[in-house]
Amino acid sequence: MQPLRFYDENIPCLAACPVNTNAGMYVAAIADGDDMTAYLTARLPNPFASVCGRVCAAPCEDACRRGEIDTPIAIRALKRFVTEKYGVEAGSDTWRSVVAHQGPERTESIGIIGGGPAGMACAHDLRRLGYAVTVYEATAQLGGMMKLGIPEYRLDRDLLEAELDAIVSLGVDVHLNTQLGVDVQFDELRDQHDALFIAIGATLGRGLDIEGHEADGVLKAIEFLINVNQGYHVDVGDSVLVIGGGDVAMDAARSALRRDDYAEAREIEERGTDPDDQDPEMMVEALDVARSAAREGATHVTVFSLESEEEMPASPFELEEAAAEDITFIHRRGPARILTEDGTVTGLETIGVLSVFNEEGRFAPKFDPDDLKSFEADTVILAIGQAIDIEALGESGPDISPRRTIAIDDATLKTSLDDVWAGGDAARGPRTLIDAIADGRTVAADIHRSFTGEVPSEVEGQLVELSQFHRLDDTYDRVDRLPVPVLATDRRTGLSEVELGFTEQQARCEAARCLRCFANIELDVDTCVLCALCVDVCPLNIISLVPSEEIGDEQGGTALLLDETSCIRCALCIERCPPNALSMAVWSGIGVPQ
Repeated sequence: MQPLRFYDENIPCLAACPVNTNAGMYVAAIADGDDMTAYLTARLPNPFASVCGRVCAAPCEDACRRGEIDTPIAIRALKRFVTEKYGVEAGSDTWRSVVAHQGPERTESIGIIGGGPAGMACAHDLRRLGYAVTVYEATAQLGGMMKLGIPEYRLDRDLLEAELDAIVSLGVDVHLNTQLGVDVQFDELRDQHDALFIAIGATLGRGLDIEGHEADGVLKAIEFLINVNQGYHVDVGDSVLVIGGGDVAMDAARSALRRDDYAEAREIEERGTDPDDQDPEMMVEALDVARSAAREGATHVTVFSLESEEEMPASPFELEEAAAEDITFIHRRGPARILTEDGTVTGLETIGVLSVFNEEGRFAPKFDPDDLKSFEADTVILAIGQAIDIEALGESGPDISPRRTIAIDDATLKTSLDDVWAGGDAARGPRTLIDAIADGRTVAADIHRSFTGEVPSEVEGQLVELSQFHRLDDTYDRVDRLPVPVLATDRRTGLSEVELGFTEQQARCEAARCLRCFANIELDVDTCVLCALCVDVCPLNIISLVPSEEIGDEQGGTALLLDETSCIRCALCIERCPPNALSMAVWSGIGVPQ
């Protein structure tokens, strides 16, 4: 039998998840109709399971072995399916069954600077371990870039509030409107707490040092998103040009078509009126459709990217959804200068791109100086990167890296100061939501280790042999991926959430496509007679008998090899084995061993 570590590392979706979510296990549970187990498996390592069911970058899907056959399992949409049944959005407290305190209340006090995904994930885990936790948030609301950077049509605000409230209910002390360097100083916080975690987000946009970059009508994408997501009116005119090809560029472009609706929602909130008492059409159809612009707002949005369509770094789903909303893409063109008149934007002059990457695959764009084209515009939005406010830390803060982030130890996320950790955007620059959550959990574990010498334990995995494993009577290996349901294009107005959830029937069908990589073929070497019937019956020809010297063993023997990366777990080899030397065992572990 293989060492147990092998089984965790051989489950690619689990290994790819920064918080080690056992995606295969919860997908299989959905296929089997056990939705409660599926939810608890998804929630156990992730305090933002409901949020991630909507907006996670889903590295598990990129790693999904089913993608080697056709297309990956829609893991994120399946997570949403079970959180809609048992998560905070359903008004359920089922999550508490996997968030029990792991010890008595402790005397140590931990300060967390930043109430975003990294900070709140850390607060969640530290409270489970009994620490006194205080979160200092610069704005008037928790959530960080989940609330300020992710548009509402991708992430419902009531759901996000419920997820945050659940964490706070564990006993987290929260100080809002407390900006580092303004309302409180770094040294003050070090004096007040036994340890600090710096989890400030990358809320500063990067500019372009080109002619016209300071003109009225030039906006930085992240600052634009922060304003519209808080409901502030941003006058972008009729024609908006977005420079950039990443997901932030997509969010900025799509938000430009909706910015009046954010302002309306803010006005309702400020009047103290319950939005549920209003005509629903006022919010979800304030612009009728984004392309016709029934009222004031951007009617033409164009995204310029250095990359070709194939090279664009934005996720394919976001590109497809933006295109469905009639947003225009112009590839292989970069900004040369911003055209202005009396200090106000009138357009953008672009330059042709010959190539984006060099022979080593590094970003090294080359331009054609003779290929210049101009485009009219009322607003130019720069979606070319984000930065963190290093100055807020003051002179006594931790060491800063050459990338203008907080320097950390990669394993522990500890800074140059003994009692200070940093993670998320503050330490690594802008990254994905799930990466930030993982950093928060890593820091919580290391803070606990620093005080106690102990590492918080996870459930130990074990192998459970299955007495029967039959997948011979279904067509799971021939079913195509189900498209994730989305709102019809002609209804994508206002703040309506665009991506919708699977129905129960759709979820069961999609989950059944899972190859169940956590199930592994086991060989009893003392029983095997090397008859090779398993080789003959394997539909993918991934079992073979080879001379033992080919795998570095002694000469004169024979080795039975199985390519785990291609196995579809059909169990035909088990059914065919005359001496019953082959069996199927399920690995019940929950995370990759550290």
